Amino acid sequence: MTDFSRLSINTATTKNISLADAVRLYSDAGLAHIGVWRDRVEEAGLDKAARLISDAGLTVSSLCRGGFLTAADTAGQREALDDNTRAIEEAATLGTRELIMVVGGLPAAGALIGGSAGTDPRGGKDVVGARARIADRLAELVPVAAEHDVRLVLEALHPMYAADRALLSTLGQALDLAAPFAKENVGVVVDTFHVWWDPQLEDQIRRAGEEGRLASYQVCDWNLPIASDALLSRGYMGDGYIDFGSIGPWVADAGYTGPVEVEIFNREIWDAPPAEVVEIVKTRYAEHVLPYL
Repeated sequence: MTDFSRLSINTATTKNISLADAVRLYSDAGLAHIGVWRDRVEEAGLDKAARLISDAGLTVSSLCRGGFLTAADTAGQREALDDNTRAIEEAATLGTRELIMVVGGLPAAGALIGGSAGTDPRGGKDVVGARARIADRLAELVPVAAEHDVRLVLEALHPMYAADRALLSTLGQALDLAAPFAKENVGVVVDTFHVWWDPQLEDQIRRAGEEGRLASYQVCDWNLPIASDALLSRGYMGDGYIDFGSIGPWVADAGYTGPVEVEIFNREIWDAPPAEVVEIVKTRYAEHVLPYL
């Protein structure tokens, strides 16, 4: 019998179904964990979402996502703090400590992902200033997170997303940003799609374990060719080019024993029958991930 006790599926993997349907599907598949995106929580209502998950016997491995902390104008900064405070409260209500933080890109690119460029005397392209603002906003949010027993989990994204989504591109950068804060309040996630290429990855995963900040392990594969929307280039484990046989042991040796969350953004997978997707995820997890944990 394959041990699926650590497997979690993120609702982004079955994007086209409701939270209620995802909870039912994952539970019927014998899973113990679910990763939740905030859009599904909003659709269901926070209290109902928490009840649905709890009544099904599932635990929330992480809530996606907080972040987007780079606004240069006062109104944008206030909006970010308010939204992240809500995200922290949602995580606490859902019973997870782990709030994934996608820190944000350049304000100049904000409109590309549905936001606003705001006002910035340097045109919103000041990378150094934007990274400084991430640290400033994080410092303001840490006390709120601590009050709710929630950990802000910094996610390094592949460098191709630096302009619009995340000015953290390596696990080392994420750990440096986390360093001024207690490990209970700020951690990091290893997402294979984003960090597989990093020549320092083994050392930085070891560092994350030594510093007690390794909060989540997310897996999917790196597909080629890159999709016209680069966000949708993820695939089932085994379909692409990521070496789970190396990364998995690095994560395990660093002391991580928590849920392993499958998060896939892929149009064809979204359009496939959700029950079929879940079974493929289980099969690929058993073949490509579990043997190395």
